[in-house]
Amino acid sequence: MTGWLVIAGLGPGSDAMVTPEVTQALAEASDVIGYIPYVARIAPRPGLTLHPTDNRVEMDRARHALALAAGGARVVVVSSGDPGVFAMASAIFEAVEAGDPQWRALDIRVLPGITAMLAAAARAGAPLGHDFCTINLSDNLKPWAVIEQRLRLAVGADFAMAFYNPRSASRPEGFARTLELLQQACNDARPVIFARAVSTSEEVLTVVPLPEARPEMADMRTMVIVGSSRTRMIARDGVPFVYTPRSIPK
Repeated sequence: MTGWLVIAGLGPGSDAMVTPEVTQALAEASDVIGYIPYVARIAPRPGLTLHPTDNRVEMDRARHALALAAGGARVVVVSSGDPGVFAMASAIFEAVEAGDPQWRALDIRVLPGITAMLAAAARAGAPLGHDFCTINLSDNLKPWAVIEQRLRLAVGADFAMAFYNPRSASRPEGFARTLELLQQACNDARPVIFARAVSTSEEVLTVVPLPEARPEMADMRTMVIVGSSRTRMIARDGVPFVYTPRSIPK
């Protein structure tokens, strides 16, 4: 097969955070496929076809990309952040496993990107400096009971926690339940970082103690990071530095 498929991460928002490897793949592509706002970040040019699609058709998008590549196209599937973190890489490989056996012979590459989680953590300092976990709070693809179980286990293990998709307009109650659970289970004033639209002109960074965290502080463009019991805040003018020490006393 002469075509290829690249699954690429566009980073958290700023073009400065797109890796040179991804930029080169986009320059060589004949087709770019992805969620509408991500494809909108790609500049049109002769010889390039853009395929923006709705966010609820991931598997259709994956199969379309694979079929184009099998037909000889040079395809880049774009995601924000890193394509392997709650994004299109998993959908592509799920489609490969269940689809046309010839797709397994395709040249498929995953190109990493800077995640929203890491960009938000860097803006705040080093809140993920020790063990941490990442949880997608959307219950579109998994039941709330699973989310709640994982939250409780993460608190019990004293991980710092990074939350994707905290509060959608259609399901605002999930993040309210998350904060209520954390405030009861943690029962302390560990820092909570609300990092909205990091690396863009709309970036807003807010740090509050857990008891002061409120659901309306987050939306779907917000990365929420909750510290562990050992995470520290360094007061200064403006937003404090937040970090988690790398060592735990024996």
